Amino acid sequence: MSHHWGYGSKDGPAHWHEHFPIANGERQSPIDISTKSAKYDPALKPLSFSYDAGTARNIVNNGHSFNVEFDDSSDKSVLQGGALDGLYRLVQFHIHWGSCEGQGSEHTVDGVKYDAELHIVHWNVKYGKFAEAVKHPDGLAVVGIFMKVGNAKPEIQKVVDALSSIQTKGKQASFTNFDPTGLLPACRDYWTYPGSLTTPPLLECVVWHVLKEPITVSPEQQLLEDSVCPGGRSSCRLNHSWL
Repeated sequence: MSHHWGYGSKDGPAHWHEHFPIANGERQSPIDISTKSAKYDPALKPLSFSYDAGTARNIVNNGHSFNVEFDDSSDKSVLQGGALDGLYRLVQFHIHWGSCEGQGSEHTVDGVKYDAELHIVHWNVKYGKFAEAVKHPDGLAVVGIFMKVGNAKPEIQKVVDALSSIQTKGKQASFTNFDPTGLLPACRDYWTYPGSLTTPPLLECVVWHVLKEPITVSPEQQLLEDSVCPGGRSSCRLNHSWL
């Protein structure tokens, strides 16, 4: 059974618990990342991204955002390492953004929001399929990447260019030959914690890795994202932290 939900005053996050009681659960996302309480763990591994551009398939307007979908029938595009045990297949990525700059990200860092947040979604291959993986606490691995308005991100322009063809809910267009590695920041340090999906059904099945370094998009790229659904770097050392 599906329930209508959104981000308005009558169907927004404050009301999600009415249809999805897990919204009041113990490991709900997003969270505010407190850099003072994060604990460095030398046992955590670097994240290992291995993506094949040939697995990109479609871009879809789901009524709340867009999804770029990938063929997840084999281990061609996978994530491992970090706080993960085993292999996770790439299935899709999407972006959360707000109605104006500085309000779009879902996670916050010491109470501060970024302009938008990219989520790259993977599922644990040991469960055989995505629908089964979401039933388990380690079923999904989502990489969160903060976005802020600044210089243009050439790799995201192909995504922006495709949005004009999916301007209404349910619209889908072919989206091929795309490697999401180009969306990652140069520094792959992260915070990790066990959490949930950030939209209904809010299942508590996600091992989150939120990258510490944001990427930038131009004001024009940000504005084009909004049209779908209205609503000098210093070197860094290896630093992975548990929340």
